[in-house]
Amino acid sequence: MSTAEASEPGVRSKSNSPRQIPVVGVVTEDEDAQGALKPMDLNRVIKLLEETDKDDLEEKQLKAVKILVQYYQNGFPLRDLAQIFKILNLCAGKIGQQPHFIESAYSILKLCGLPFLKKKVSDEITYAEDTANSIALLGDLMKVPSSELRIQICKCIVDFYHAEPPKKHITGYQQASSSYKIQMAEVGGLAKTMVQSLALLDNQLVEKLWVLKALQHLSTSEANCTLMMQAQAASSICAHLNDPDPSGQLLFRSSEILWNLLEKSSKEEIIQQLSNLECLLALKEIFKNLFMRGFRHYDRQLRNDILVITTIIAQNPEAPMILLIDGKVVLALFTYVKKPEKHKIIEWSAAQYEELQLHAIATLSSVAPLLIEEYMLCQGNARILAFLEWCESEDSFFSHGNSFHGTGGRGNKFAHMRYTLRLLRAMVYLQDETVNNDLCEKGTIQQLIGIFKNTISKSNDKEEAIVLEIQSDILLILSGLCEHNIPRKEIFGTEGVDVILHVLKTDPKKFQSGLGYIVLLFSTLDSIWCCILGCYPSEDYFLEKEGIFLLLDLLALNQKKFCNLILGIMVEFCDNPKTTVHVNSWRGKKDQTAASLLIKLWRKEEKELGVKRDKHGKIIDTKKPLFTSFQEEQNIMPLPADCPTVAVMDVAENIRAKIYAVLGKLDFENLPGLSAEDFVTLCIIHRYLDFKIGEIWNEIYEEIKLEKLRPVTTDKNILEAITTASENIGKMVASLQSEMIESQARQDVQNEQRVYAKIQATHKQRDLANKSWENFLARTSNAKTLKKAKRLQEKAIESSRYNERPPNAIFHQTEIKGLNTTVPSGRVVTLESTPARLVGGPLADTDIALKKLPIRGGALQRVKTVKIVDEPKKNVLT
Repeated sequence: MSTAEASEPGVRSKSNSPRQIPVVGVVTEDEDAQGALKPMDLNRVIKLLEETDKDDLEEKQLKAVKILVQYYQNGFPLRDLAQIFKILNLCAGKIGQQPHFIESAYSILKLCGLPFLKKKVSDEITYAEDTANSIALLGDLMKVPSSELRIQICKCIVDFYHAEPPKKHITGYQQASSSYKIQMAEVGGLAKTMVQSLALLDNQLVEKLWVLKALQHLSTSEANCTLMMQAQAASSICAHLNDPDPSGQLLFRSSEILWNLLEKSSKEEIIQQLSNLECLLALKEIFKNLFMRGFRHYDRQLRNDILVITTIIAQNPEAPMILLIDGKVVLALFTYVKKPEKHKIIEWSAAQYEELQLHAIATLSSVAPLLIEEYMLCQGNARILAFLEWCESEDSFFSHGNSFHGTGGRGNKFAHMRYTLRLLRAMVYLQDETVNNDLCEKGTIQQLIGIFKNTISKSNDKEEAIVLEIQSDILLILSGLCEHNIPRKEIFGTEGVDVILHVLKTDPKKFQSGLGYIVLLFSTLDSIWCCILGCYPSEDYFLEKEGIFLLLDLLALNQKKFCNLILGIMVEFCDNPKTTVHVNSWRGKKDQTAASLLIKLWRKEEKELGVKRDKHGKIIDTKKPLFTSFQEEQNIMPLPADCPTVAVMDVAENIRAKIYAVLGKLDFENLPGLSAEDFVTLCIIHRYLDFKIGEIWNEIYEEIKLEKLRPVTTDKNILEAITTASENIGKMVASLQSEMIESQARQDVQNEQRVYAKIQATHKQRDLANKSWENFLARTSNAKTLKKAKRLQEKAIESSRYNERPPNAIFHQTEIKGLNTTVPSGRVVTLESTPARLVGGPLADTDIALKKLPIRGGALQRVKTVKIVDEPKKNVLT
């Protein structure tokens, strides 16, 4: 077969020539100079390798593979990859009987490290399946008992992530994308078979290290980590952490793989794989060796990694951590929970000791809750409280804050306090009465309140985030201690209430800052519920300090994330008879009342739930007045008696029930500051319980029908009566709402008419004033008009008098003759003002006037002659 007649791989051309068909195509010197890559008959090579009945066959086979390697020395085309890997597999299969094939397989594997070549852009998609299957074959080849071959397979995989460009450019071909091999390795499941190959390498350290290096690269992707997890990679790698390795690479690479598995696959599944005695023993021995003998930064880093991995495993309650009891690990960790001092055996720098201290406390947070008896035997509560006292003290201490756990604690003790409070919170939330009683007897509640107050005065902007976390933890610990315990709530007392009020007065804008204010607010609301409610002196003090006003201010922010919790607190507070006055006295923006705010929240909640209402807020469906869109979509289905139905779950899943409870305790009939729209909504709220009961009975009736049960006549009549009564209540409420809407419409019309009447009267008065002014101008500018007006005035005066005089009556003349005015006149004239020059000014009647010269011919003046009489302080004019 000539070069011109060469066909695609796997297809042979017919020829009548009797000569033998050559294995490879012929490349001319010109083509070779241009770097052309002509097709090669790979099927011929495969058939040659499959033959077994010739004497000199091995030599021919080795020669054919050698030619193939030389031919593809610049990389394998994607279209030929399936056949090339089949050739590789045939060579590997012959190694057991014919060791010379190791070199052939090795040479092919070495070329696999080069980038694959594509002729068309679409080749990566076209040959994706062949490529994935070919790469997956690399994992299967790890079963071949050849150290040289296994190492080369691992090198080939590592080269996927550090690809080198081909030495020579091939005309018509281009390099496949750098991530193509990595993607195909994920698709082919190479990582899984490489993990499985570890079982073949128990006593072969060099090969194991190369496999771990390959797995370290493969574990950088989530897909590969998932495959490795399925192959139980975590347990198989962790169990051999303590294997002998002078180089130290085994521990380093293994810990790196474990970290990647924890971060990029199911954390819970990895923890489960590591929660066995073999893995924990290996981790313990490694940690002990690094702790006692490690002196380099590299050793400390590995030690910390192992410690954190152990801490993560401790989150699994099924992990056999009782190894920890035998080794007195809790006691060992508690040796670091104390004031820093010079170590007696090993000299640690301040930064190193701080890092150890923080790691120990963080580890105790996970371990101590699982070992309560050990914790109490070590006097854990006393140690923690003493350490907190040091954290709060003014002792000179400079924290370096270099480690992960030391973040935010540079130059202060906030990092120590944060992790100590986390440990204390973990112990309190176990709800173990032995632990909690011991804490309260040691004055924990008062100490924590004092710490909270000190953090308020010491914090600054740089430390704001860590201080907020500390304050949140303190409030959560106090909640855990005081919940369901009245004596502890009394210890919490007014000082604790002042702390809560301080948080409630926080600027609402800070709740959007993302620095932990929302968490602090939730912790504060939880503290109100657990530390104040139920203790009447604390409730009364909270009300005195306007705590309810602060809660309503928060509620008015209309933040859905904490509305439910605030309303729940208000429901409980309303059991206190003093609460009603405070709630009704509150006023928000635009003089909004608490009742109006609650009704507004109800409308908003129903809008979000998809409840059917008309534009006025009136009930549309009287049979299902409270139904949400979710309830409409859900079909009623029979459920066991202990399973809540959709109607019952609706009570807990939104705030309508709590709004109903609060308004009910405030008295529906006497709610101030409501608009007509509010009253329309209030009609529904008032009947919420009736509607909800009817809704649940309707569910019961529908379930009976679905289960094809036939109730007795009496029960059936009762069910129908309940359903009818519920619907009638809906109709009644809808009718009442209609009356309110119509009444409001009439009132609006009347108000509009009154406004128009007022406007009309204003315009009429203005016209009269204008007409009066025109008449006045006419009288002053026209003598005839003035005389006519005078005659009319006199006539009007005369007509108003009696026609006959009473006997013995004395007549007084009221007119002044000769006046040319048209206004009523008399003998007395009132002057509005007199010029100052005539009266001498406002001080004319005082002694100061004596110093002024009198104005001749003016008003009456005071003279200088003064006569002093017997009575003091009196002047007599002469």
